[in-house]
Amino acid sequence: MLRDHRRHVAGLLLLSLGHIILAAGSSEEASQSREEDAHGIPARQLALQEVVFVIRSQSNSFHARQAEKRREDLLQQAHARSEKPPVVLLLHSVSDNEGDWSVLPLLPYLSGSFGKNSSWIVFLEEETGVKTSRLVEALAKFDENKEWFLGKPLHDDESTIIHHYAFAENPSVFKYPDFSAAWALSIPLVVRLANKVREEPLKSDFTIDLKHEVALYVWDNGNGPHLTAVPQLCTDREDSPRAELCATTLRPEPAPCGEPVKKDNVFVAVKTCKKFHSERVPVIKKTWERDAVYLEYYSDHADASIPTVDLGVPNTERGHCGKTFAILNRFVSGDVPGTEWLLVVDDDTLISLPRLRSLLSCYSAWEAVYLGERYGYGLSQGGYGYITGGGGMVFSREAVARLLQSGCKCYSDDAPDDMVLGMCLNALGIPATHSPLFHQARPEDYAADLLAHQVPISFHKHWNVDPVVVFDKWLKDGDRKTSAGLDNDKSAKTEL
Repeated sequence: MLRDHRRHVAGLLLLSLGHIILAAGSSEEASQSREEDAHGIPARQLALQEVVFVIRSQSNSFHARQAEKRREDLLQQAHARSEKPPVVLLLHSVSDNEGDWSVLPLLPYLSGSFGKNSSWIVFLEEETGVKTSRLVEALAKFDENKEWFLGKPLHDDESTIIHHYAFAENPSVFKYPDFSAAWALSIPLVVRLANKVREEPLKSDFTIDLKHEVALYVWDNGNGPHLTAVPQLCTDREDSPRAELCATTLRPEPAPCGEPVKKDNVFVAVKTCKKFHSERVPVIKKTWERDAVYLEYYSDHADASIPTVDLGVPNTERGHCGKTFAILNRFVSGDVPGTEWLLVVDDDTLISLPRLRSLLSCYSAWEAVYLGERYGYGLSQGGYGYITGGGGMVFSREAVARLLQSGCKCYSDDAPDDMVLGMCLNALGIPATHSPLFHQARPEDYAADLLAHQVPISFHKHWNVDPVVVFDKWLKDGDRKTSAGLDNDKSAKTEL
């Protein structure tokens, strides 16, 4: 009844608008009005209760608290405006399916639960602030009876490995959403996609960059809608002057939760091998090694000039599972200082240890923490998430202890260490905790607009870049020297 009444009012408004246009005698304006209406100029007032918010929360206690604060804010805004509250879902608590964080497996549930009584599904990150009144105004400009995919568009400036070199001839042509700005699907699109998920198993085994992969799935080789830009979906800081025009914003800073973790409470393990001693290790020494108190290089060859530690595991061309498990056993053995945190990186990883220590202030070392950039394997078939190794894998001592006590092991020395770790830890009920500040690839492989609102912690690969320049531009804080004259500086690293 309410919907019929609204449509009746909308019809009267459009009829009045038609009389005004005819009186003005402007056929061009009439044509423009019809065109705008086809694109969804609001014919009625959208109610907040017609929007379902899905906060892409995580089960780690810190992230669960952050998501709960975001939910409370949304509900309080509704209460303050005497509106019926919207449904606000915390993704990590919707079901027991660990793969729900990849969104697509969740679509059948969203369709079945909200397909008849809602108009929009809006996805938020923990850090996404929402002004609900402005958001519903922005959504009301689109006909909710049609298929819409809305967000703040990102694009690639060059084809990239993390997107499987998609649209290689013109990568900027394909737009995908910046999740931090929020993104939305109209219910008709959710229903159709949910049916597709039910009828056709998701094809990709790997989930690498979810926002790009969701956009590809929605687009469906041109059979589905493109991402439509909504200017009110922003990644401006809450305290920015431009934020006045925004329906979504970001918190002013990725602020630490307290004092940074002390330097001597993080042990750094660098995986290397003899052939990279002279090529990659010097880059670490010129950039971030001096920010480590406890650091060891693990190799297949003992080199006193670095120095390196030979763990007795033969070098493998790929995988390195045997080496990584040997590192984990050494971490708990008493042969190295008993820090609460372990960082495992490749020898071509570039990382800011001060930023990492600041981030770790948000986590409890007494909790089993497994942190970094999360990828997924077989998520639509009950698979698991894992922290991809190149961006850096962070473990609390509790996580390492529980992993090793479980007896989970490599099936071969050259098995993919990050995937085996993800499989083992997920089986123990310790899911990967994702941070978008870790990066498996180079800065060039990410959209410039995405990096513009990040304070990154790591990047990976020296391919076709000067890694020292990359570190200086993206990861160095203050006026600390790196490339110039550092070879003669004394390192802050404690030799073990």
